[in-house]
Amino acid sequence: MELTESASVAEAAAMLATLRNSIGRAMVGQSAVVEQVLVALVASGHVLIEGVPGLGKTLLVRALSQALSLPHARVQFTPDMMPSDITGHAVLDPSTRELRIVRGPVFTHVLLADEINRAPAKTQSALLEVMQEYQVTLEGQSLALPKPFMVLATQNPVETEGTYPLPEAQLDRFLFKIEIGYPSSAEEVAVVLRVTTDQTGDELPLQDVTPCLDGRSVVMLQQLAAQQRVDEQVIDYAVRLVRATREYAGLAIGSSSRGALALVRGARAVALIEGRTYVTPDDIKTVGLPALRHRVALAPDALLEGRTTNELLREVIETVAAPRV
Repeated sequence: MELTESASVAEAAAMLATLRNSIGRAMVGQSAVVEQVLVALVASGHVLIEGVPGLGKTLLVRALSQALSLPHARVQFTPDMMPSDITGHAVLDPSTRELRIVRGPVFTHVLLADEINRAPAKTQSALLEVMQEYQVTLEGQSLALPKPFMVLATQNPVETEGTYPLPEAQLDRFLFKIEIGYPSSAEEVAVVLRVTTDQTGDELPLQDVTPCLDGRSVVMLQQLAAQQRVDEQVIDYAVRLVRATREYAGLAIGSSSRGALALVRGARAVALIEGRTYVTPDDIKTVGLPALRHRVALAPDALLEGRTTNELLREVIETVAAPRV
């Protein structure tokens, strides 16, 4: 299925619904997670997925890549990994005696950075230029990445031994931080049935995922989302939400201005997915948690009281008055 330049919002929404259904053939349950990843894709943003092992993070990335007919790469981050293992390096060609650029796994469309917090800060920083400027600098040459390009990074919130916390500059590059939890009992039964029926070993069940969009169509969807109309009052609402996080009791650090940008970009994508040409305050609320939870930090008192980031952000969203547009 290909999107044309004259495609309407309704056609784009239908294509995204087809994409959602195609991913759902491999991903049982986790509908909220799949929806948030689709929003990030349409908003041309990167995603940090946090969850314990075995909940389908890798399956989600593989299913997304297959449904989009796009090449993907997986990098398993380890403490001994070097930046060149991600971006690439230069080698001396013995035949020409000249340096030859060997491109790393980052030169793809969908990059899975598995357990990103297991690599030291120097290696993590190799992704800063990639995620912000969509290019890699090797031996003084700036090499552009193919578009669309999306980083889906994962981290385990439980096992912290041998990990390196992501620096704030790195966290801020992610449009969303998505928390993936345990499935319901019925969903877990369906997962076991799907993975163990007529299948050997631990191979991912991707045979039913059919390609439904190509790279050109994804880029056009992203451009269409960027054209969704946003009333100035809605933008003001997003800014007030972000500013409220800087003054709210229980939050030691509030969101940067990138938080407001993430709210508006995500809300535009939500509007397109729902087949609308305009953004509502509810769209801002829909992306509030994934867009802001990694941009704030709890105060020591809140930690002692057992408060959570999600809990405090929900209070902020309820406190700030939404406009009527």
